[in-house]
Formats: sequence, C-alpha cells, structure tokens
Amino acid sequence: MHVVVTGQGYVGLPLAVRAAEVGHRVVGYDVDPHRVQLIASGQSYVEDVASARLRAVLDAGAYSVTFEAAALAGFDIAVITVPTPLRDGVPDLTFIESSAHVVGAHLRPGATVVLESTTYPGTTEELLSPILEKASGLTAGVDFHVGFSPERIDPGNQEWSFSTTPKVVSGIDAASLDVVKSFYDGLVGTTVPVSGTKVAELAKLIENTFRHVNIALVNELATLARPLGVNVWEAIDAAASKPFGYMRFTPGPGVGGHCLPIDPSFLSWKVERQAGVPFRFVELANDVNNRMPDYVVRRLMEAFNTRRMAVKGSRVLLLGLAYKANTSDVRESPSVRVAELLLDLGAEVRGADPHVADEIRPDARMIRVKAIAEEITASDAVVLLTDHAEFDYATILEHAPYVLDCRNRLSGANVDLL
Repeated sequence: MHVVVTGQGYVGLPLAVRAAEVGHRVVGYDVDPHRVQLIASGQSYVEDVASARLRAVLDAGAYSVTFEAAALAGFDIAVITVPTPLRDGVPDLTFIESSAHVVGAHLRPGATVVLESTTYPGTTEELLSPILEKASGLTAGVDFHVGFSPERIDPGNQEWSFSTTPKVVSGIDAASLDVVKSFYDGLVGTTVPVSGTKVAELAKLIENTFRHVNIALVNELATLARPLGVNVWEAIDAAASKPFGYMRFTPGPGVGGHCLPIDPSFLSWKVERQAGVPFRFVELANDVNNRMPDYVVRRLMEAFNTRRMAVKGSRVLLLGLAYKANTSDVRESPSVRVAELLLDLGAEVRGADPHVADEIRPDARMIRVKAIAEEITASDAVVLLTDHAEFDYATILEHAPYVLDCRNRLSGANVDLL
C-alpha cells in the first residue's frame, strides 16, 4: 500500500520506517526542511530508529521524505503524527488541523486517515473528520475511512519497541475499524480494538494521567520524607517487594517529554469544559511535578549554605539535559527549569549530556561541557538530573566535591539524595 505519515518526529519516523520495512511504499511528510534534509541523508535523530535502518529503507526505495505536499497524492492510508501542545493551558490542535487540510486535499474514495496525535476525546469525529470532508468533498464513513490509534512510543525503551508494544485501534465505524486494525496488524504483534475513537482517545489520556499522578505522589513523598528523617528511596524499594497491589514509581527533578507535562491537561481541559467540574487529580499532579525543579534548586541552596557558600558565583555542573535517561529528547525537560533558576540566581551553570547535541543549550547562558574528571573537580556542585548509562559514576563520585543525586545512582559522604 501507499502510506503517508505526516510528521517525522519521535512518533512518525519510527512508524514510517516500520511500515516501509514490512513492505509498504511510504512517504514521510514534514514541514521542517532541515529535518527533511537530515532524514533524507540517512541520519536519524531518533534513538528508536538506528541510522542503519533508516538508510536501508531509503536505499531500497521503500521510504522517502519530503516537505512538498504534492508528494502525498494517491495514498491508501495516511497517518497523522503531529504535535499537540498546550497554549496557556488550552489544547492547541493547529498542527492536526493543518495536516488534515493537507491530507484532505489528496484524499480519494476508499482511502483511510488515522490520527495518532494525543488529544482529547472527540477530536477524531468532531474536528478531523469534518476538515477531511470539507477539503476533499467526500463523506467520512461513506467514501473514506477514519480512525484513531494512540501512539505508545517510549523513547529509549529497550524492551518495548514500536512493533512489540500492543496498539489500541479504533474507527468511526465498523468498516473503518477493520481497515485500521488490518494496517496495524501488519506493523505490530498485538492490536487492541475498541468500540470507538473516543474510547481510544480517552485510553491514551488514562495511561499518561496514571503515570503523572503516581510520579507526583512519589515526588511529594520525597519532599516530605527528608524532614521525617526517612530515606524515601529505601522505603520505595521496600514497598516494591510486595508482589501485588503496587507498582513502582520513583522521584525525580520533575517530568518531561510530551506525555506527562502536557497530555493529562488535555483531559482536565475537556472535563472542565464539557462537564463543568475540575479534574482535581491532574491539577494537583501538575502542581507537584511542576514544582520539583524549584525543590531541586532549594535543596542545592541548602547544601551551599551548610558549606558556607553562596549560589551566586558558584560553578554548578548539571548532568543530563534530556528528560529521560539514554535519550536525546529535551522536550519539557525539568533540567531546563533547573538551569534557568540557577542562572537567575547568579550561578555559572555548565551542562553535560552525551545524547544531546553540543549546540543545543536550554538557556543561552549555559556552557556545554563534557562530564570529564577535570570538569567535575572544578565544580562546586554536581547535580545528577538524568542518569544516562554513559556517565562515569565512579569518576563523578571520586572527583565531585558535592553531588545532589536526583536519581538514586550514587552513595557516599559527598552525596545527598533528592
């Protein structure tokens, strides 16, 4: 089949490459010329897609990438995998809308459009389908099929890849569901069909809200256990020994990526708008997780005070700029907020991350460095924000005068745990 994937980011590129590998003729469409040029040259910026895999499908002619909308013509299936950010607490579906217009202009009878972008329940039927109908002059469910299948990409996860993770699939009607399910059956090991697109849209938000709320729980416990004189990490490990009724979550400097800082707020916004009541769990989780970078800085200030030092004029090395270990994804990373707060307090902030390109600086005032012994020794404090496997933890422990460990990777006289 001729498959189009709009958006060639952390969701779209793995999907496009997988579809090409199983025999489809795939066109990846993205409005960013620089990204298109990079991908076309065989360079993958997504950890889940090795450059060798990308080059293989490019060389085979099974996959091509473009920013020219005309290349979408003649598709059998189009999958929309574009960002859905929040703007002042309100879901911004501009990218979905623009993709729908582009896809709709090339929609033909018998074709199928699937939305993967995370959004609130009702988007597929109430927003996507009408735009497709207007742009094409065709009728959804009569002339063409429409479905929703929430992305479940987990960057850096070595156990659960795109193809091994079960995929929820849905359609606006039975015929649409059949086509959508058949397509994804060829890409992943297990599909999970549900009765409608609203169910699938809500399922995605439930997944992310579950994680968001539970991470907020342990984050708040981390701030409360220390005054109680309890090692929260040890307590969490002990609780995790229970083989039923418990799932292990760990504290950290905050949450990042697209899923946790943003997606639960889609549900909160929709509930308040349609039901007229607040979604208090999400609001509370947002409050707790958003305040964690401030808590990290406060802990660092306390450590400096104990050593009769000031943050202003100090040299602080931040280890890890990505929001998640062993990935390069800096979207909504709490490291960004930590860096900004310390810089505003007058600290000289240096950032090390083996996965994030050296030219990427969350704040222009930050100095990018390597986490080598000389840099660690010259720092007044080292803050471990993201526990990449590439960091030499023995060297950090040996040379750092003080470490604030937000990930429970180190122990020693010079280490404080979050």
